Amino acid sequence: MTSTLTPPSAERAGSARAEGVPRRRTRLLALPEVRWAVAATALFLLALPLQLTGAPAWTWGPLYALSYATGGWEPGWEGLKALKARTLDVDLLMVVAALGAASIGQLMDGALLIVIFATSGALEALATARTADSVRGLLDLAPATATRIAPDGTEQTVAVEELTVDDTVLVRPGERVGADGRVLDGASEVDQASITGEPLPAPKQPGDEVFAGTLNGTGALRVRVERDASDSVIARIVRMVEEASETKAPTQLFIEKVEQRYSLGMVAATLAVFSVPLAFGEEFSEALLRAMTFMIVASPCAVVLATMPPLLSAIANAGRHGVLVKSAVVMERLGQVDAVALDKTGTLTEGTPRVVDVRPLPGSALDEDALLTLAAAAEHPSEHPLARAVLDAARERRLQLPDVRDFMSAPGVGVKAVIANGRTVEVGAPARLLDDGDGADDASPVTAFAEELQQSGCTAVLVIVDGTPAGVLGIADRLRPDAAATVASLTALTGAAPTLLTGDNPRAAAHLAAEAGIEDVRAGLLPQDKMAAVKEMEAAGRKVMVVGDGVNDAPALAAAHIGVAMGRAGSDLALETADTVIVRDELAAVPTTVALSRRARTLVVQNLVVAGVFIAGLVTWDLVGTLPLPLGVAGHEGSTVLVGLNGLRLLRDAAWQRAAADGAA
Repeated sequence: MTSTLTPPSAERAGSARAEGVPRRRTRLLALPEVRWAVAATALFLLALPLQLTGAPAWTWGPLYALSYATGGWEPGWEGLKALKARTLDVDLLMVVAALGAASIGQLMDGALLIVIFATSGALEALATARTADSVRGLLDLAPATATRIAPDGTEQTVAVEELTVDDTVLVRPGERVGADGRVLDGASEVDQASITGEPLPAPKQPGDEVFAGTLNGTGALRVRVERDASDSVIARIVRMVEEASETKAPTQLFIEKVEQRYSLGMVAATLAVFSVPLAFGEEFSEALLRAMTFMIVASPCAVVLATMPPLLSAIANAGRHGVLVKSAVVMERLGQVDAVALDKTGTLTEGTPRVVDVRPLPGSALDEDALLTLAAAAEHPSEHPLARAVLDAARERRLQLPDVRDFMSAPGVGVKAVIANGRTVEVGAPARLLDDGDGADDASPVTAFAEELQQSGCTAVLVIVDGTPAGVLGIADRLRPDAAATVASLTALTGAAPTLLTGDNPRAAAHLAAEAGIEDVRAGLLPQDKMAAVKEMEAAGRKVMVVGDGVNDAPALAAAHIGVAMGRAGSDLALETADTVIVRDELAAVPTTVALSRRARTLVVQNLVVAGVFIAGLVTWDLVGTLPLPLGVAGHEGSTVLVGLNGLRLLRDAAWQRAAADGAA
């Protein structure tokens, strides 16, 4: 009986994510900032059509007033507290400007300003809450309980927090390791991707170290606990992400830094414009009108609104092309990057092991297809990642597999099965199979093939048929098709070649880095080592962008000037910690987004010049002559519309294409 391989099911494709961390999501309306922003926006949207359709003022006036109250009370209160601490908060000035607009009859303009700032605050609160959710959720990687073996040999199920150093725990097949420790007895293969990022499970035998939260394979392990739960690698990753997020330099838009001083000067000037003419005998109403006109035309909100359209347009354009940039601050900071650190597995590579070489041994009388057919048939019942790679290779060649019986799997060694025609096939690690005595006389060519494959960064898999070595398969994680071009683009944009930071072994990392065009390779790194490398570059004055996808990348993503996560296979923690997510997993989108950010910053400078010219002209007119209030409002709003239209140019697809060309140049 034969079976034709069919494409893998969606269930298998999504198994990695399904086995991931349970989501702990903060509900949107659980955040007070979101509730107030929603209320303010709803009230504004109710009032606006009533006003525009000519309804009586009593129908829409109270709605605007409630919009002011719901959206403005919190930033106003925070601004008053900042003022008490002798700091002038920009949000307070926006509330004052909105109230000033209302006092001269511009109710709608003031309410719109309130809604914009309330929505911005809600988005910031939501981003902070979601990051905290993902950090707390990381703790779910480690199981809640473990099986402790008492001195008399009995088994006890205890909470992992009760484990102490030198306790012995039993880790059954398919369970997650409950504590950091060292193997005392047993053999298995443990998936450590969450800690090291390595794409393949690591074989474990007595004396090897294991980490809490990693997933055990098909063998049972007895492990001696070497660290308390509070000091495990997973717990330290949580602390590192939290600390890096807290100590990361406060981020502000460039214009917000200017606003601090500009706002103080504007407040002082407004008071002077009101009080000086009043002291010289001008009527109170005229002095107040002049001062309010001055505040409107000189208001920093005009500059803020002139700054945001290019950044928001760039965010929207990037979003249409599969790149989620989480805020305007992030979009601005992307253009400042002058150094890049890349993860390997799942970032530069596809993250999935594949058969890249099939080598029948001389004298085996097998060609590549025949060797692969035997190996795939033996591996068919196995769930090991290497087995899936062999099956995928057979599927690509449309090979038909014979039925098998007497399947056996030995953790850390390989599999053994008898196929339909009675031939016995073994597939596994060359060193382990040959140590068992199988094919010892033919070890020399096997060893040569295996060493050659390992030198090229592959994992060697030996196939033995009826006790005689028949061939070797080379399995590796393939470089993404656009990886080399992306590395070259990032080098051109930043003026320095990217650095490779990986938990994988040095030989595989060096081989892949050479293919991608990277010279600075740092391999065998744990999460804290990656973060230390980023901090080292930051300390040297570099603005570092880290691109990664795993839990082990999260501390580095949090510590970097900009963190970018690969979205399709990225862990939940990496996606929430990163500032930018490449949703479609197109690595080439990274340099394009950096180039788009630089184009947005260029437009911001242009807009600031235009806004500054208008403000200077209107302010001079108001101080030297008599600027009619309607004309002042029209000039102020006209300049905002002008720079807004200029910024909206980045919404066009042509802007993304030009950025792609700039990134590839």
